Amino acid sequence: MTLPPEQEQEEQNEAQEVEADFEKLLQDAHRERDEYLELAQRTKADFENYRKRMAADVKAAQVRGKVEVAREVIEAVDNLERALEAADGEPEGLRAGVEMVLSGLRETLARNGVEVVDPKGEKFDPNRHEALSTQPVEGAESGVVVEVLQKGYTLDDQLVRPARVVVSS
Repeated sequence: MTLPPEQEQEEQNEAQEVEADFEKLLQDAHRERDEYLELAQRTKADFENYRKRMAADVKAAQVRGKVEVAREVIEAVDNLERALEAADGEPEGLRAGVEMVLSGLRETLARNGVEVVDPKGEKFDPNRHEALSTQPVEGAESGVVVEVLQKGYTLDDQLVRPARVVVSS
């Protein structure tokens, strides 16, 4: 059965309209999909950046905490070293006890990455040394550390305390 040409044309027009509507809906769906995909990718990247930032912040906080503890322990080491210097003539048992405690503290600092800075004979570096005085020294080049009054300390290449030194003039 054939349709009259007018009805056939009308059905073709309707079919074209349905197809055009379908194409428009399909394009809208693709556009929305692309928008959501882009949003998901941006959100994923933002979260990854946030995670990395938080990991770096946590690590920095740990280092700051270690530096503070190291500073406090270093003060105890300094006091024990002064006690040993002043212990000349004291009973040997007292000296041995102080040396044992001092040795334990030094080992604890070393295990935690704290290293001693003893710059005697090195060129003065204002970033790592604190010059307390200068003095002329025969045969020594100007600007060289000739005496260390107090050792410095670093933790993972971060200066905990500068070495206090005398520099040749």
